[in-house]
Amino acid sequence: MTDKTIKVTQIGSPIGRKSDQRATLVGLGLNKMHRTRELEDTPSVRGMINKVHHLVKVEEA
Repeated sequence: MTDKTIKVTQIGSPIGRKSDQRATLVGLGLNKMHRTRELEDTPSVRGMINKVHHLVKVEEA
């Protein structure tokens, strides 16, 4: 398999952020602090991560 995955961890709280940033975190499967998800490395996922880059930590899986 050559499917690349990335590990995304929520490190910032969505409290006081705009509702679209909160919705983006939920779309990534993150809704609590320090929760981690392994996601496919696609342009759409990268765009979502870029939108909330200040609230998440990204690592190669």
